[in-house]
Amino acid sequence: MKVAFVGKGGSGKTTLSSLFIRHLAGVGLPVVAVDADINQHLGAALGLDDGGAAVPALGDHLPELKEYLRGGNPRISSAAAMVKTTPPGEGSRLLRPHGPDPFHAEFSLSLEPSLRLMATGPFTDDDLGVACYHSKTGAVELYLNHLVDGPGEYVVVDMTAGADTFASGLFTRFDVMFLVAEPTRKGVGVYRQYTEYARDYDVTIKVVGNKVHDEQDVAYLREHVGEDLLTWFGHSPAVRAIEQGRPGAHLEEAGVAALDVLRKTVDEQVKDWPKYLEQAVEFHRRNARSWANRAVGEDLEGQIDPVFAFPA
Repeated sequence: MKVAFVGKGGSGKTTLSSLFIRHLAGVGLPVVAVDADINQHLGAALGLDDGGAAVPALGDHLPELKEYLRGGNPRISSAAAMVKTTPPGEGSRLLRPHGPDPFHAEFSLSLEPSLRLMATGPFTDDDLGVACYHSKTGAVELYLNHLVDGPGEYVVVDMTAGADTFASGLFTRFDVMFLVAEPTRKGVGVYRQYTEYARDYDVTIKVVGNKVHDEQDVAYLREHVGEDLLTWFGHSPAVRAIEQGRPGAHLEEAGVAALDVLRKTVDEQVKDWPKYLEQAVEFHRRNARSWANRAVGEDLEGQIDPVFAFPA
């Protein structure tokens, strides 16, 4: 299942996504963690001493990753003609979580047997004025477009703050989006923004409250997000210890129960592969017409394979 943690900056989405990743990997479930935030902190949250600097940046290897995914697809003229929304077709190479491909075998880091970490890479001084962060997250979109995941397999993406998820069809690539919201006007404002953008696409968005102090905070979230409030996290000495790098911290019972709710919600989602492909095609067509045809110099709608289907 493909899961995104989203929310405004400072809401705690990196902390909660790392807790969820640890929760899954801790019982031996296969997890791919992806740091797609412009501020790359997921590695540190997962305990890397170097903060994640050892993780190869997907954004630095786009040409070779595109060439691999292109495979023998005759509809794609070259790797350079692939854009972030390019969908798979006959001859494309599909991916499996933890598979023997460049994404998993070369450009990720094994943290433990069941957990691999990928990263888009930070926004560097070399990018200033000549690139936007979407060029980094494009690697994640291509990865998810070509990934065939099954029950009990998890890809957890820590997304960049704000509404950048909606800059293309990336928001439709997830089975569940967990929106981390503080019980504040800004926190619920991001919720309204997300639900408005996703309204016509049948995207599952669930709110996870964070920094909740009391029942009044819970009531505030319920008032503004209604039944979309899934669970919440309050003050946790264990989380503080984990964030400070102190060993031996164990999450309190309430936190473990909240993580169980998240996993149950993910596991209950039903895969609809035809819709998944249909949405990929829709956004690729939009991107082709609005900017990609002009940027690449050819009609990228020709990359759409009308008979391709994901394997059942």
